[in-house]
Amino acid sequence: MSVCQFHLQKLRKFIFSRPTSLHLNKTFASFSSPQTQLNRKAPIQNFFFKSNDKDGFIIQLCRENKFNEAIGILCQRKHLREAIEILEIADRPSAATYSALLQLCSQQRALTEGKRVHGHIKHSGFVPGILVSNRLLEMYCRCESFLDAQNLFEEMGERDLCSWNIMISGHAKSRLLKEARDLFDSMPERDNFSWTAMISGYVRDNKPKDALELYRVMQVHENFKCNKFTVSTSLSASAAIQSLSLGKEIHGHIMRTGLDSDAVVWSSLCDMYGKCGSIDEARHIFDKTSDRDVVSWTAMIDRYFEVGRKEEGFALFSDLLKSGIRPNEYTFSGVLNACADQTEEELGKQVHGYMTRIGFDPFSFAASALVHMYSKCGNIENAKKVFHGMPHPDLVSWTSLINGHAQNGQPYDALQLFESLLKSGTEPDHVTFVGVLSACTHAGLVEKGLEYFHSIKKKHRLTHTADHYACVIDLLSRSGRFKEAEDMINQMPMKPDKFLWASLLGGCRIHGNLELAKRAAEALFEIEPGNAATYVTLANICATAGKWDEVEKIRRSMDDRMVVKKPGLSWIEIKRKVHVFLVGDSSHPKSKEIHDFLGELSKRMKEEGYVPHTVYVLHDVEEEQKEQNLSYHSEKLAVAFGIIATPPGTPIKVFKNLRTCVDCHTAIKFISKIAERKIIVRDSHRFHYFEAGICSCKDYW
Repeated sequence: MSVCQFHLQKLRKFIFSRPTSLHLNKTFASFSSPQTQLNRKAPIQNFFFKSNDKDGFIIQLCRENKFNEAIGILCQRKHLREAIEILEIADRPSAATYSALLQLCSQQRALTEGKRVHGHIKHSGFVPGILVSNRLLEMYCRCESFLDAQNLFEEMGERDLCSWNIMISGHAKSRLLKEARDLFDSMPERDNFSWTAMISGYVRDNKPKDALELYRVMQVHENFKCNKFTVSTSLSASAAIQSLSLGKEIHGHIMRTGLDSDAVVWSSLCDMYGKCGSIDEARHIFDKTSDRDVVSWTAMIDRYFEVGRKEEGFALFSDLLKSGIRPNEYTFSGVLNACADQTEEELGKQVHGYMTRIGFDPFSFAASALVHMYSKCGNIENAKKVFHGMPHPDLVSWTSLINGHAQNGQPYDALQLFESLLKSGTEPDHVTFVGVLSACTHAGLVEKGLEYFHSIKKKHRLTHTADHYACVIDLLSRSGRFKEAEDMINQMPMKPDKFLWASLLGGCRIHGNLELAKRAAEALFEIEPGNAATYVTLANICATAGKWDEVEKIRRSMDDRMVVKKPGLSWIEIKRKVHVFLVGDSSHPKSKEIHDFLGELSKRMKEEGYVPHTVYVLHDVEEEQKEQNLSYHSEKLAVAFGIIATPPGTPIKVFKNLRTCVDCHTAIKFISKIAERKIIVRDSHRFHYFEAGICSCKDYW
């Protein structure tokens, strides 16, 4: 006897046995007193239903042969297993009962239970009508049991439009587009749902062109009128292929058919214009939308950040806060990621404060975005506080903090954190290992880095990516192990990308390997001929070697190809105002004070042993002129202004759009000692923490 049969036998025996005690009679007859319920002792306490029928109501219904009512109540309570147990002993279940059971099976994706109900229908002699048959179809499709669905569909003596739509929608949602289209083309008639299901199936399967082609067919279909779901899906298809012209065509159709009053349609229009790059038109649509929800606000804010219009994105976020609509975790995540990209720590702190006031969920990925923001802005202490306040940090949080430690001159902390991640049972991914390998690179841990690199495939069963190879080439070339670097490049399973060649070129700059530098530069010229950084780095290496003819040749090549060097910018925020400096800048209101202060610093620095690195000046001019050129690099101007504009002892944080040069790095070490200031410089690669004449990178960057 099976366990199921055993329970059925107990159930029948219990329900139809005569009550033998007063307690049992009370169970069936009196449950108005909570105290009586708590104190009663009855045989029902050992029964199968004891957790879901404490008042004995279902048992009483069964004793009165009200099986349909009992099953209906159990279905309402989402107690599927118990409902099917009652079905097995029920007399003449109704169509409504079967329908309720199958609907619950669909909702819970309970294929096994659904098949039991189907089997009961067959063996009970019940002849299912179109409603029950459609419920069965829906159950099989939602459980992705399409063979059973197809067999049932072919057996059905009668089918209605709903039957066809269930089959098409089920196949389309499971990306069985050929089967769905065959059914669609075979339909005797179609409605809005039919067209929308098929079009959305193409969009979901990343086939927007097929979706739009079907939409055009639908437009000329006789007696057919689009609804909001159809046009919204078609707008999604236009956005997917970024076809503004098609999107505008659908927009015109919307206006002509009177669908422009629907919020769903307006949201889709706004999304289409935003993804097609017409951000101002998207904002126009957004402003005209009457009942904007948090999803609409979040999407519009994100669009501004995506196209680099951060001020407008932050301004719209401010408008959202004033509107009374509460931002959700997606909103916070988008704004915090923008703060991270723009190193807007002060704004990020304000967002964090608002999140704290409204009680944000520490389990949400908005918390992960906070860790990422603080890490990218160089505030590792705050990043750690948020991280340790998360009940269960996700992989994004672990990875952000590992990368943060690596970029902020704390490689050993990064590696220790990675070991903690492994002990926590969280599996690292490709991005995590980029942070780990970067930490090894910043610390010069070549053997440890190679060990981690090989473990990616051997221990963690992941595939090496181009980024992993770029990190290892950076690691090897920085330490001067060029033979190993070349061997690895020749054995790579993929073609080296620009990041790998740039890493190799950077290592050649450190060690003066001119021949290999030329090879790396030639590869980069082919990949991105317009990137001025490659020409400048190669010219630096040639200048170091005294090859001024080759430096001039590189200059002429840049002119011939109309490559313009990206100007070096440095900026510092003082009292919520950002001050930007270019090399040799004299436009600042305090320019004279800055230049005079740098002149005084220069004298004291030389007394302390500072020697300008004039070898990196790309002009074959007198030494004095070279020193003059170096004196007014943008980061030196920003640091000098920070010192004269803030009280003694105040830490200074400067940002630069390019990599800081060797001379500036050396000079700022001396300045930190002379001025007795902690100076933080965030260049395009990492953070440098200068204090008492020492940098956190230990001159290895």
